[in-house]
Amino acid sequence: MNVDKAVLSFAGAMVLISLSLATLVDPAWLWLTAFVGANMLQAGITGFCPAAMILRKLGMPAGSAFR
Repeated sequence: MNVDKAVLSFAGAMVLISLSLATLVDPAWLWLTAFVGANMLQAGITGFCPAAMILRKLGMPAGSAFR
């Protein structure tokens, strides 16, 4: 697995977890969904992704999106 796939998998998991928490616990968890979506949007525009930087420093091979 490379950084690109790991970042997308992490973002998808966070969205699903926050939607589940919003349904089962409190609708305020939708703010986490909004944060993840906003972070994905800015990463797509700017190429800056903190999660990708952390994963690269942990030794995961880079993909084509976050070099």
